Amino acid sequence: VQLQASGGGLVQAGGSLRLACAASGLSLGKYYMGWFRQAPGKERDLVAAISWSGRITQYADSVQGRFTISRDFAKGTVYLQMNSLNVEDTAIYYCAATEKSMTGDYDYWGQGTLVTVSS
Repeated sequence: VQLQASGGGLVQAGGSLRLACAASGLSLGKYYMGWFRQAPGKERDLVAAISWSGRITQYADSVQGRFTISRDFAKGTVYLQMNSLNVEDTAIYYCAATEKSMTGDYDYWGQGTLVTVSS
């Protein structure tokens, strides 16, 4: 199983980025997918998650209304659209997959992509 995260970069506050997570070696339709982030000196937290069907999504309070998680089964890719970014969103973002539940332990992890938001 491989999860390849991409799309991070430097953006000014108020701007937008779209992260992508390309999955291989697993059937995307059987896995819950999540985006996590870890800021310097902080724990890694779940930012957004999506069910195996794509019909159910969940977001951290801090990103609700600004971030959108989606999945493209044909491309085997999960996206995180991030709008109205602020400096507190600066972190390494990881995508992950699990068969168990959206908010439980995740089994497979991507390598992370750095998002830096400047003021």
